[in-house]
Amino acid sequence: MPRPRKRCVLTRVPRPAIYKPSGIALRDLRQVKLLPEELEALRLADLDGLTQAQAAERMCVSRSTFQRILERAHRHVALALTEGLALRIAGTRRDVATANPDLAVPRQTVAAEQSVGRRGQRRRRQV
Repeated sequence: MPRPRKRCVLTRVPRPAIYKPSGIALRDLRQVKLLPEELEALRLADLDGLTQAQAAERMCVSRSTFQRILERAHRHVALALTEGLALRIAGTRRDVATANPDLAVPRQTVAAEQSVGRRGQRRRRQV
């Protein structure tokens, strides 16, 4: 069983969006997906000019994890720009938290994700 993902902290919740080359229909393009934590890493490192250590601290991840996220984001953006692909910015996921509680995605109880308690009783998990 793989290790569970650690939650990244975002200062802003990205809106889902698609950026594509002009003059080509979206249905004719391959899409490259940019995750919310990748967009946040690009913003902190490239736009705000923070060092990797400072940005990693803001996202509550290790510096090496931040470096991997940033490298993946740079690769996705470069691929979309050089190959003429559509860049899709994904919405938030369950393993992403927000630093500002006003921007937080409401927690929902998902019936599909249930775990068994100590006495064999089913209980709902918050996601």
